Amino acid sequence: MIPIEITQGDITLQQTDAIVNAANTALLGGGGVDGAIHRAAGPELLEECRTLGGCPTGEARITKGYRLTARYVIHTVGPVWRGGSRGEDRLLQSCYEKSLGLAASQAIRTLAFPSISTGAYRFPVSRAAGIAVSSVRDYLERAPVIEKVVFVCFSKNDYDIYHEVLKVTESF
Repeated sequence: MIPIEITQGDITLQQTDAIVNAANTALLGGGGVDGAIHRAAGPELLEECRTLGGCPTGEARITKGYRLTARYVIHTVGPVWRGGSRGEDRLLQSCYEKSLGLAASQAIRTLAFPSISTGAYRFPVSRAAGIAVSSVRDYLERAPVIEKVVFVCFSKNDYDIYHEVLKVTESF
């Protein structure tokens, strides 16, 4: 069985080796998950992010976790939703794949993801959840280095959608 869990809560409090940040291309903090992670990690995270030169959409970068429980933060930049005809699905899938690849390269065994692109970037949650769950499942089947992935949903609505998507995909 693929080790995927869904929880509702604050990603900065997860007891995982790494958490994923739904970042912007500058990697210099922002609102939502990005701002919460930067505030919880402390100013050292921003200092390290400044050395990375940003991150293109669909890619990922890794930093230390500083004041977080997680040892690492993997920053990935999801696509802004523009109706679905501009490669948004593929870019979102790439966020998960690149984040998992970085985690595996650093021997990270447990990883927590937020719902990437579904806040300010307006990606439809049900569509994003399907991409998230299938991308993680496919990656872990090919390269089972990672022992557990947790999707951390901030809202009850997102939690219910992710939970339903996971339940449906487990029945196949």
